[in-house]
Amino acid sequence: MAALNIAVLSDIHGNYISLQKCLEHAITRGADTFIFLGDYLGELAYPQKTMSALYSLKEKYKCFFIRGNKEDYWINYDSEQKGWSEYDSTTGSLYYTYNNLTQKDLRFFKALPIKKELIFEDLPPITICHGSPRKVNEKLLPDNENTFGIMEREPNDYILCGHTHIQRRIEHNEKAALGVGSVGIPIHSKGKAQFMILRGKQGAWDYEFVSLGYNTEEVIADLYASGLNEKAPYWCKVSEHLLRTGEISHGNVLGRAMEICKEIHGECIWPDVPEECWKQAVKELILSD
Repeated sequence: MAALNIAVLSDIHGNYISLQKCLEHAITRGADTFIFLGDYLGELAYPQKTMSALYSLKEKYKCFFIRGNKEDYWINYDSEQKGWSEYDSTTGSLYYTYNNLTQKDLRFFKALPIKKELIFEDLPPITICHGSPRKVNEKLLPDNENTFGIMEREPNDYILCGHTHIQRRIEHNEKAALGVGSVGIPIHSKGKAQFMILRGKQGAWDYEFVSLGYNTEEVIADLYASGLNEKAPYWCKVSEHLLRTGEISHGNVLGRAMEICKEIHGECIWPDVPEECWKQAVKELILSD
């Protein structure tokens, strides 16, 4: 049996430029099967360009798709329609992306599972998920008892996951959880796009973490050309910094903004985070970086 070459990609977050680079590289390396681990959109401009690329790929290659926590945002908002503002650093990018979704996109997201077992002939079965096999927003972290417990309960020896935006291998009791990194806005990558190539041969799996340079400045220019920087000003400042450096996540800056909000107002409940709190958090964590 010929070797099986699979490209595993996660956390695109609307970065269609990085996605195209990763897909082209994977295909030149012989990939004919693709696994996507969720968070297809969010943060970046022109979401339909990402969705068009995914739909086109699905017509030409065998693809498996999992739902991420971002997809849950769109699905839940579609049913509730409340709490987001068009011009707001906390929810502006969510609102922008939602308004660019089609009914086809929403149907696609709603049909996705949060976990799937993949079985390939003469190879160990694999569990694929976004965060963890039980929750889309749960992180599998190294040296963590919760992670070890999840791995012990999972029947398969291999778990492929995203969500952390960091490439890593976690081993426990002869099992492996492989974090494939992020195509769109990876962390600790020096601005390079990340994904994984999984190879199956002679009854065993091997893998390779891939990091690729690409035109991050073109992605940043899209933030301004699309007007997204006006709809989510400080969120986009974090995106811009993260694209260039691979450091300081949106979650870190949001967390600090909420701390500042609580210090000033006594409490802070998402998504009601004032812009002045965002401004101070960005000043502390990014402009001083």
